[in-house]
Amino acid sequence: MSLKVRITDDMKTAMRAKDAARLGAIRLLQAAIKQKEVDERVELADADVISIIDKMIKQRRDSIAQFEKGGRQDLADQEKFEVGILQAYMPQALSAAEIDAEIAAAIQSTGAKAMADMGKVMAALKPKLAGKADMGKVSAQIKAKLAG
Repeated sequence: MSLKVRITDDMKTAMRAKDAARLGAIRLLQAAIKQKEVDERVELADADVISIIDKMIKQRRDSIAQFEKGGRQDLADQEKFEVGILQAYMPQALSAAEIDAEIAAAIQSTGAKAMADMGKVMAALKPKLAGKADMGKVSAQIKAKLAG
């Protein structure tokens, strides 16, 4: 079952259960997927849907930090709920050891020696780790390995 079909099925289930909060979060996701499909006139594959979900999760996490800084815990809780819903559609996250192994393999395969080669390493890793690891943390790990 494709990810889009699973999201649609979950939306129908939330409608039947009259779970308004869950339904709202899933509808936001569906709207983002439809928007991308209409804008680009393409049918999105699972990898594209995962990148949309990943972007939405990042936006929610930024909002959580801002809401907590502003003392709006009610809004932060809503964003945390939405992150939980979105996280369910993401693939299983890789462990730190698996990420380290992927980074080492990418550095070796690209022949990266210095910080100037970081772009090559990131380009090699992005398709493999998309949705499975926080690319910001991966970037920091690559910098540490290339610098040291």
